[in-house]
Amino acid sequence: MITKRIIPCLDVKDGRVVKGVNFEGLSDVSSPIELAKYYSKNGADELVFYDITASSEGRALFTDILCEVAKTIFIPLTVGGGINSVSDFDRVLKCGADKVSVNSGAIKNPDLIYEAAKLYGNQCVVISADVKRVDGVFRVFAKGGRENTGMEAIEWIKKCVQMGAGEVVLNSIDTDGVKNGFDLEMLEAVTNAVNVPVIASGGAGKIEDFAKLFKANPKVDAGLAASIFHFGEVAISDLKKALAAETIPVRL
Repeated sequence: MITKRIIPCLDVKDGRVVKGVNFEGLSDVSSPIELAKYYSKNGADELVFYDITASSEGRALFTDILCEVAKTIFIPLTVGGGINSVSDFDRVLKCGADKVSVNSGAIKNPDLIYEAAKLYGNQCVVISADVKRVDGVFRVFAKGGRENTGMEAIEWIKKCVQMGAGEVVLNSIDTDGVKNGFDLEMLEAVTNAVNVPVIASGGAGKIEDFAKLFKANPKVDAGLAASIFHFGEVAISDLKKALAAETIPVRL
């Protein structure tokens, strides 16, 4: 049985890790380099690094901090934010990223997924979808959750996978930072629609939320969280021990 991955997420703004609620009200947390080092040593299976304002500010992802993070960790690193071209993929991969996450760039130019997958392989291309319910319909949002594209989310995610995305990070804006549990309804819709790994993001508040996630939907491959790990509310080692005790396969 494939082990479930536990993935901390570093949302980086102006060189610092920040965290908000429903993608708003950002507060400063820590240095991305120090946090990355801590997670690499303390049981994280992978790390996600988002330059969260690159797209909305219309600039390239900053690479100096990324290079430092990549040098200090020994686990796979996924990087996103301001990825708009194949040259952006090339740049962050050369900085030490293992996978590249694309969101707004793919919305502007869906061919980017196909081109990047052809060059670097499907396993390198991650579609990150920021999704929110609008009048009962799952809609895709761009620019860090600021802009409603009007696109229906499940069809969009299916299209991205058909174009070559090898993994999906599903960010539920409705549950982001609220800490009441993952968005199981949204995750069910996505895992039923695609046959690539799906990472659940948005809503983790306690250990039980991860256990509930993997039991309710065994097709989910990983749980991603930020503030509960950053603020020491949940230690990854404790989380994994608890999951193993519930016969959920994890790397201890």
